[in-house]
Amino acid sequence: MDRRKRHRNSDVARAVRKTRDRLSQQPGGLVFDRELLKLHANSIVANSATLPLLIVIFAGIGLMLGADGDILAWALIAILAYVGLAILARRADEAAAAVMPPSAIRRNFLVGHFVTGLSWAYLAAMTCAACGPDVLAIAKGVFLLVAMAATAIVASSLRGALAVTFAVPVAAYAAFGARLTEPLGMLLVALLVVALPFFSYVAKTMNRSALMLMSFRSEMDALIAELETAKAMSDEARRRAEDANLAKSRFLATMSHELRTPLNAILGFSEVMAGEVLGPINSPTYREYSRDIHDSGQHLLDLINEILDLSRIEAGRYQLNEEPQQLLSIVEDCCHMMELKARNKDLRIIEQFEPALPRMLGDERAIRQITLNLLSNAIKFSPTGGDIRVRVGWTAGGGQYISVKDNGPGIPAEEIPVVLSAFGQGSIAIKSAEQGTGLGLPIVQGLLALHGGEFDLRSKLREGTEAIAIFPAARVIDGLPNMQPRSATGSR
Repeated sequence: MDRRKRHRNSDVARAVRKTRDRLSQQPGGLVFDRELLKLHANSIVANSATLPLLIVIFAGIGLMLGADGDILAWALIAILAYVGLAILARRADEAAAAVMPPSAIRRNFLVGHFVTGLSWAYLAAMTCAACGPDVLAIAKGVFLLVAMAATAIVASSLRGALAVTFAVPVAAYAAFGARLTEPLGMLLVALLVVALPFFSYVAKTMNRSALMLMSFRSEMDALIAELETAKAMSDEARRRAEDANLAKSRFLATMSHELRTPLNAILGFSEVMAGEVLGPINSPTYREYSRDIHDSGQHLLDLINEILDLSRIEAGRYQLNEEPQQLLSIVEDCCHMMELKARNKDLRIIEQFEPALPRMLGDERAIRQITLNLLSNAIKFSPTGGDIRVRVGWTAGGGQYISVKDNGPGIPAEEIPVVLSAFGQGSIAIKSAEQGTGLGLPIVQGLLALHGGEFDLRSKLREGTEAIAIFPAARVIDGLPNMQPRSATGSR
């Protein structure tokens, strides 16, 4: 077990939390100059017709108010300034982000905005002899406010763009465009002076929001990349596990063939020797050795068969030969088979069967193996003179079950998962003189899973153990309502 993995995961979790806290508390802490410049250029290009359209509208309003040709000259200059800014933005938008010099691009953008601001300063300082002075001042002030608001939205990605654009126009308006000696002029100038920092704050807030979105997007991209890396590592680990499982299956298949051949010879020859088929053995000790060799070989063969059965079940290669079976008959035969082994320990097998159980669809060999494994465990761990109760009956859901209950020492609750795992043995089994491989209950679980059933192990210390094998109601094929044939009356 790699105990460093837990600490490594804790470090990663702490780093993720610190990054998340930093992003939530300091949304502008990360610098994304190129991304912000790209966003600004895209915004200028997308809205390249907005402010020129406002300029044309204001020029038309000025002509309606009686302005002379100077307003047309202003409109042409302002439109040319915004066209130049749009060309600069399009070049920056089409340039590759990796080769963009952020400082130079930012400087060019600020110069472009300053040039457009000079055109607004020209408008702010413009006079009109034929127009009413108050009307022209109000119109210029309102239009500067509208242009300021539009620029705050469009140029929010570039810090300082709004101030660079409208600082000179507001000063020009205060100096030439309004009469500071009159209340209306002072009010308009104060409105523009207050509006400039207000819209600057709005643009700064939008800039911080854009930075926060970029920060979260960058963090998300990093997490996605890490997840993809972890997925690739998981896929590789799964592939290696599958290869190891395949190698294990091949090894078990090869070893089963290589071991069974000499085991069959050992079993056959030891049985011939123990039965003195070819002649008497004068030494009784040799006869006892022959029986011991036969018993040991049989135990080894049973172990190999159990390992192969479990391997096939885990690999999904155990094929069920499903036929209608009488569960009562199979369990009763298994009880009779284990009767002699139970008598040797002075145990009594008590059968409690519900009468007339219908047939169920299943594999007879698998059901016999389930029953024999449960009976073998009960006999193995029951004390001398005890009772083993075997019950067969209906489940609450309409299925059928096999229950084997002993009055042995029981299993501690914390050891039940160990007992149900492959080669797992509880502390009582380890201390017991009975030999075991720890494969009986995992095989029972696997065979029941192939039948769609469940296995329930209930045990308490010094109170015994009850093992319940449950077959689902879907496998009961008798006792179902008969389907009435459809009437053919009136058909031809």
